[in-house]
Amino acid sequence: MPAAVLVGPGRIEVQEIDVPALGDDDVLVAIEHCGVCGSDLHMVIEGWGAAGSVPGHEWTGTVAAVGSSVTTWQVGDAVVGGPPVRCGTCPSCLAGRPSLCDDRDTPGLEVERGAFARYKVHPAAELLALPEGIDRRAAALAEPLAVALHGITQGRIQPGQRVLVLGAGPIGALSIAALRAMGVDDVICAEPAPARQALAEAVGATTVIDPSALVVPSIAEPGLVVDGAVDAVLECSGKRKAMEAGLAQLKRGGTLVMVGAGIEAPRFDPNRILLNELVITGAFVYDHDGFERALALLASGRLPVDALLEPGTVGLDGVLDAMQGLAEGRLAGKVLVRP
Repeated sequence: MPAAVLVGPGRIEVQEIDVPALGDDDVLVAIEHCGVCGSDLHMVIEGWGAAGSVPGHEWTGTVAAVGSSVTTWQVGDAVVGGPPVRCGTCPSCLAGRPSLCDDRDTPGLEVERGAFARYKVHPAAELLALPEGIDRRAAALAEPLAVALHGITQGRIQPGQRVLVLGAGPIGALSIAALRAMGVDDVICAEPAPARQALAEAVGATTVIDPSALVVPSIAEPGLVVDGAVDAVLECSGKRKAMEAGLAQLKRGGTLVMVGAGIEAPRFDPNRILLNELVITGAFVYDHDGFERALALLASGRLPVDALLEPGTVGLDGVLDAMQGLAEGRLAGKVLVRP
């Protein structure tokens, strides 16, 4: 089968590889759509991933074969890749926080067998059925939308609050759309790229600004609260300066949620955190019911799916160009690959 294979930092080749072997508890899925994720950019363009990997983890498809022990799925079922099964017994799992499971792996350390390929083998227990009436292209947003919803959970965001989203890439845009769908009516987006500024506005941001407009008090003013301060900041860019600026935009008692991954570490003013009792937290993958909530939201028709998705699809030979376009800001919405 054809697959887009990572052969080195910034290098992908379309190769013919063997269809993966089907285990007793596995399902073979014919991939229909797979989204390009920001983490794919880290793995490929920035060189985090292991050579020989096939990236791609935001996918939908149709069951093509099932393992001998599988009774929950049949050939022809429409499915979406769901969250990994966690141990269920560690303190984090028992507390309803499977993203912190003791048995989770670390992305990028091992060779990945993702969905930028014609077929993918996946554990039957880690699949979800597509709801009736949901658009197949929209369903490919389930995984990144679950990520966005987890960031909102970590920020303890409620209707009536004022929220700042830093970065209008795919996760930032999905965060804005999800906030508006849940009744948050004051959503600011700070984004430098014109195409993504337009996307932020299209998906519901009530105010769109360039990050240079954010006021950052000096270190000599640690207790100062800026005009227009917000209850929560969702930092979706992974940029050091954005993280630092985001902390300064919070009201007293506000929360900064680190959603975007980045290499450069920020320098935070500890006195600002102390005097204003600010909370800084991360958002890694999903809530325990994140995929179910994401699919229900996508099926509800309350999200501007057409604005969130780039028009059409690209083939496997267009994966690297799409990644570069996203990294450079030439592309704003979610790019779907059709293997």
